[in-house]
Amino acid sequence: MRVFLAVLTIGFLLLAASPGWARDIYVDNLQGDDSAKGIQPRTTLSDDGPVRTLAKALRLADGSDRIVLIPTGQPYRESVGLVGNHHSGSKNRPFTIYGAGAVLDGTAPVPDKAWERVGNGVFRFRPRRLGHQQLFRDGRPVPSVPVKPDAKEPPQLEPSQWCLWKGHILFRAGQDKLPPDYELSYAREEVGITLTHVRNVLIVDLTVQGFRLDGIQAANDARDVTLLRVTSRGNGRSGLTVGGACRVDVQDSLLGNNTEAQLITQPFSDTRVSGTELLAKPGPAWLHQGGQLEIDGKEVGKNEKP
Repeated sequence: MRVFLAVLTIGFLLLAASPGWARDIYVDNLQGDDSAKGIQPRTTLSDDGPVRTLAKALRLADGSDRIVLIPTGQPYRESVGLVGNHHSGSKNRPFTIYGAGAVLDGTAPVPDKAWERVGNGVFRFRPRRLGHQQLFRDGRPVPSVPVKPDAKEPPQLEPSQWCLWKGHILFRAGQDKLPPDYELSYAREEVGITLTHVRNVLIVDLTVQGFRLDGIQAANDARDVTLLRVTSRGNGRSGLTVGGACRVDVQDSLLGNNTEAQLITQPFSDTRVSGTELLAKPGPAWLHQGGQLEIDGKEVGKNEKP
């Protein structure tokens, strides 16, 4: 309760110091109700209290509104999109998602009965989506064993290791153990936050993790998007992908433990990174596939390696 009140107080102070938003919409994934209006941070006798999901808040929001997530200690398990004028603000009043330290998480436990034994302590599980994937143990990414493109059989796995082979996650359990003994989960949702045809968006103080592709994806024509004190980690492809005709500023953030790269930029995009840690593990710090990329004031060339 003390943590909740402290964070909420900080939120109110930020609001007082800001140029102002059209409206605040509160989200609480434990106490909220999606039939509520979301205009109060706590549940009330009326229907003014917080909504339960970020998706509902985005349906209620418009223009220069601010969505405030209540940090409940439990991840928000959603995949959401910001689209068009409905989720676009102005230069002085950006459309804002204020995370207040909350976590947006795309993982789900691997069902115990989903594992199939394939021999020598190795089990397999087929996720509902193929391609990029992640495996987590106790909420932390488990490093995968790489598979060569021309491999005719999967690599040898040591206990607690895994790989992605022909659309299956292969996992080797230790002696006298089974996969359910390891509290394993996988990346079920595709992308944490997708931005399309939006203007003047601010995402602040939010952790995005455990998605099959990207934590955050500026997909198409997302302009003047700012990520401030955002952590995007443990995603199957990248922490952030910036697509065509998108312009994104990343400030004082952290991108790490993403598989293919921490940051991917694509043709006709414009990405500026400052004061941000790009942890090159397991993928490189960035993958510059095109567009303009500037890191801490230095322009990065397309063929330049991190």
